[in-house]
Amino acid sequence: MELSSVIYGAIALLSLFYCYLHFSKPKKSSLNAPPEAGGARFITGHLHLMDGRSASDKLPHINLGLLADQHGPIFTIRLGVHRAVVVSSWELAKEIFTTHDTAVMARPRLIADDYLSYDGASLGFSPYGPYWREIRKLVTTELLSARRIELQRATRVREITQFTGELYKLWEEKKDGSGRVLVDMKQWLGNLSLNLVSRMVVGKRFYGGDDSETTKRWRGVMREFFQLIGQFIPGDGLPFLRWLDLGGFEKRTRDTAYELDKIIAMWLAEYRKREYSGDDKEQCFMALMLSLVQANPTLQLHYDADTIIKATCQVLISAASDTTTVILIWVISLLLNNADVLKKVQEELDEQVGRERRVEESDISNLPYLQAVVKETMRLYPPAPFAGVRAFSEDCTVGGYHIQKGTFLIVNLWKLHRDPRVWSDDALEFKPQRFFDKKVEVKGQDFELMPFGGGRRMCPGSNLGMHMVHFVLANILQAFDITTGSTVDMTESVGLTNMKATPLDAILTPRLSPTLY
Repeated sequence: MELSSVIYGAIALLSLFYCYLHFSKPKKSSLNAPPEAGGARFITGHLHLMDGRSASDKLPHINLGLLADQHGPIFTIRLGVHRAVVVSSWELAKEIFTTHDTAVMARPRLIADDYLSYDGASLGFSPYGPYWREIRKLVTTELLSARRIELQRATRVREITQFTGELYKLWEEKKDGSGRVLVDMKQWLGNLSLNLVSRMVVGKRFYGGDDSETTKRWRGVMREFFQLIGQFIPGDGLPFLRWLDLGGFEKRTRDTAYELDKIIAMWLAEYRKREYSGDDKEQCFMALMLSLVQANPTLQLHYDADTIIKATCQVLISAASDTTTVILIWVISLLLNNADVLKKVQEELDEQVGRERRVEESDISNLPYLQAVVKETMRLYPPAPFAGVRAFSEDCTVGGYHIQKGTFLIVNLWKLHRDPRVWSDDALEFKPQRFFDKKVEVKGQDFELMPFGGGRRMCPGSNLGMHMVHFVLANILQAFDITTGSTVDMTESVGLTNMKATPLDAILTPRLSPTLY
């Protein structure tokens, strides 16, 4: 007990000394720096505002939104030894992602990223430089191009048809006396999104029919991955305490990365044994990358071919499936709480498509109200409340304030999207019709609405994501009447993505002929 006290005392003294050295350094141009938010704690700074895991805590994006109300659209916080600038207005976001975009291309390396990004080989976390440019070019022009998305249309149609068929079968087996069935849509939408993306990326589905040991392992490791990735923990803010691995976070992350790599490596080995013809139109991304990476010696100057393929497939599955799930869950939740809007969407589907055939991807362009519903959902509940955290690689002036090199950048999309100056006094209300008067898109050019981020590092899969969300939503609302017995709980949860915290129980009733399921 005495030895333990000595050890903890030594750690405390070292912590104090480290922080004294760090925070006593003179700050260049400090008089012209953005205001620093109050409430910082000694040593840890504002780290407590970024937790949000206990019932008494507010979520990080809400905490920073409240600070923006006090300090304005730009202010700084301290995350342990790191300083971060928080931006909450579209004007400042535009300035950063246009004038200063090359200065904010860097990503801070968090502990989770060290393990779960294949040491930076993953597109979302790779450092800005030759490798990042080359792998992004490959992903955008080959894997996520409009042509490739169209070539995989049949895969999406099969998966969504199977999904609605399974829901219909569930209704047949478990409907009550009034012909309705209660469904946990949060679980079903998560399963569908992962199946959709996995089929496109690695040619496999993981829910429905296949219950092999590998499938079970993949489900478990993906759940763990989503809990860990992007988390900012004490060891990130206080690097000198990393060796303690408080809470066992680093061990969990290391174990998850190891298990994830084993499964993806097994699939890659399977594909290496097969041969594909060049005209295989539905070729999955993993099979396609075998030839693309092999033909690109520039990429292999940085990582070996297997690492590049595994990292790219992993990030495509995780990012696309999680984002799609989050958007769909919030769309359905908002529609259930706004029956008049739900009725209008289904009336539009009946008018433009009818009930004698299934809705097709080509119909989406004729469904402007459905598209407006999705936009309004992403405005109020962006799939990620923060644009991916960046770091300034050089000194900059933003909004008239001096920002030092090394400062983290946090763009609070949740707050930015609710600005009454842009969206009027009803900015907090769900009103899809606002997008008929306000022509705003989500492609990164309109900074009032940027659910996929901005600048060169904005999400390259936004087109595919919107494609899937529109098509899935149209299929569900055409195939089923959907209601709920009570108001849907809209509580959000903490994490890299803005997942709904509670289940989404909905009552489903088929609205098409049985032959169409």
